[in-house]
Amino acid sequence: MKRLGIAAVLMLAISGYLHADDCITQSAMKPVERDALATAARGLAAKVQAGDVAGLRGATVAEYAKDFGGIEYVVSSTAPKLKGGTLVVEQVYLLDGTQLTRGADGSAPDAQFFCTLNHSMAEADFLIPGLPPGSYGFAIVNVEGTASPWRLSFLVRKEQGQWQMAGFYPTPLSAAGHDGIWYWKEARAMAARKEQWNAWLYYQQAESLLRPTSFIQSTHLEKLKTEQASATPPAVSDGVSKDAPLVVKGADGAEYRFTGLGVDDSLGKDKIDIMAHLKIDQQGDVAATHKLSASAAGALLGAYPEMRKPFHGVWIVAEVAGQNPFATEFPVSEIH
Repeated sequence: MKRLGIAAVLMLAISGYLHADDCITQSAMKPVERDALATAARGLAAKVQAGDVAGLRGATVAEYAKDFGGIEYVVSSTAPKLKGGTLVVEQVYLLDGTQLTRGADGSAPDAQFFCTLNHSMAEADFLIPGLPPGSYGFAIVNVEGTASPWRLSFLVRKEQGQWQMAGFYPTPLSAAGHDGIWYWKEARAMAARKEQWNAWLYYQQAESLLRPTSFIQSTHLEKLKTEQASATPPAVSDGVSKDAPLVVKGADGAEYRFTGLGVDDSLGKDKIDIMAHLKIDQQGDVAATHKLSASAAGALLGAYPEMRKPFHGVWIVAEVAGQNPFATEFPVSEIH
């Protein structure tokens, strides 16, 4: 197992959960504990890679195995991307949640684990909501040698002496051919050039590639978020949401309300796309909604032309409450 890589990223505890539980990193584990956890993680990863949904379900704790539809979909969509890759256990942790107690209503508590790395002041911080009492492990398995590398992270729980899956978190390690560190460096350069919109979006891409799952925090990622906050355009300093949309005016005076602005790599082009969620009052026919979306994309790039250079295109996701969204991708070269 490697002792570097993502371990260097998972570094500090932040406050917020009331109960801090015990954690043991792989360097502090007994060899038998480390090997058992790594073997279990590699076995789960092999099942994901093979698309073995039945086998994975059989290796999952009962409360999640009984409703496996969501995980089945994720596995079926992820497995083809892992074909032919080499499985490498990157990092493992033991998380002792045996002292957790359920609420009076039987609800599982929120848990916090601080993991000191290599006897230093650095810590991995796990903030896991709704975790039933038990002995847990967390393992990161990288899939190398594929067209695009992937990270498969597993939360496991010991049941009758065997590690069983209690959570599955697959994430790509690259987007448009570049890893998270590359996007971080590019975001810094963009910020230095006062390209705030580009930097803000590239920081988002960097974070999505560097963070194994949402319940892990680190000083490394905290530093990234601090840099991103410094580069955030004033128009979105309070975020972008349904309650606080980004309002952009088109050349014709029409206003477009964006309720979300992020990045996307689903097309696998040489550059990532912008993902913009657009609030509309009603959906017309396909042609009318497509035209409206094209106008919205034009208004967005018209207002912030710096976005034309580092992105392949713009996804406009037109949304009406209670209806299915209408998504269209427009290459930057075709947006006027």
